Amino acid sequence: MHSVFTFAENCCGCSACYQICPQNAITMERDKEGFLYPNINQDLCIDCKMCIKICPLLKMGNCKEVVLPEVFAAKHKSDDVRMTCTSGGAFTALSDYILKQSGVIYGVDFDKDFYVCHKKAETADQRDRFKISKYVQSDLRNTFSDIKLTLSNEKSVLFTGTPCQTAGLRSFIENHPYAKNLYTCDVICYGIPSPLIWQEYLHYLENKYNDKLHCVQFRSKTFEWNRNNSGKNFMFSTENSNEQHIDDDYYSLYFSAQTIIRPSCYQCKFTDIKRASDITIADYWGIEKYVPAFTDSKGISLLLLNSAKGKILFEHVKHDFDYIERPVKECLTEQQRLHEPVKLPKDRPQFWQNYYNSGFSYLIDNYTNKKI
Repeated sequence: MHSVFTFAENCCGCSACYQICPQNAITMERDKEGFLYPNINQDLCIDCKMCIKICPLLKMGNCKEVVLPEVFAAKHKSDDVRMTCTSGGAFTALSDYILKQSGVIYGVDFDKDFYVCHKKAETADQRDRFKISKYVQSDLRNTFSDIKLTLSNEKSVLFTGTPCQTAGLRSFIENHPYAKNLYTCDVICYGIPSPLIWQEYLHYLENKYNDKLHCVQFRSKTFEWNRNNSGKNFMFSTENSNEQHIDDDYYSLYFSAQTIIRPSCYQCKFTDIKRASDITIADYWGIEKYVPAFTDSKGISLLLLNSAKGKILFEHVKHDFDYIERPVKECLTEQQRLHEPVKLPKDRPQFWQNYYNSGFSYLIDNYTNKKI
């Protein structure tokens, strides 16, 4: 095999091909925008085409469920839980159940340098690091292979990630004898931002404040939960100060300019109401219009129960929620990424050329909300 994909937009970076290769001939390498893509060592490749067979973008149906989901608005009964979560605490309830079965949770975390990667958790304290959103593409490394080993040890697994990552995992685990013990949970994804731009942003903040970053947090509940606040409350602190800083430049590049998103996201195959996961979670935007009495400022989760396993898992945890069933059309109206991908900005090539020629500071000066 010369390559797993033809063009950059044909690869979502799920790493299934890398982890399935029997010859270890594939490595995941970053391109000039910071996104991971598979690279094949031709000296090791035996042309078995396993990488092609496993790719969720090439598989018929893209590993998605074939029926419409059941839709719920839900909020965890514990306000303490909700205040430490991005929305209504759905992930905490689902993962608590798996942990009580001596299972393992796989989710997204920061390392000591705020590099975003998937890790595993076997305790609630470890799991809690996965609860807050990270608007960066995570490095999966050998997560799928580790999940296969965990399943072989007859443990239950809950994996959370983007829709393309859950599809990649489903394809990877497809014929495993203990696949029934794997539960997949995806989040409705706006598009995957560049890890390179994320690192550049962190360096920019450290230079601006002349101090190392100590803590970063997306979607803080310091601001009340609502759609207007969802894209303006990135908070951080530095090592030698107790002050909490708020900055919206990264959100501007992501949500407003939309130029730091992975090429495959502009033609995403997973912006569909039929999902490649057992359960989909997101913010239940618009609930205040449909059921005002159910709304509050601490966060409401949207839950899509996509499969029989997803419905069974919900049955086990629903006592932790206040919840109401809702019509499918409601979330289709409020969640654009359930029916179409983000639009490709016309100025995206110029944006990246400006970055290569003039550096990150030029992007801050010319592409963020306060400069537009």
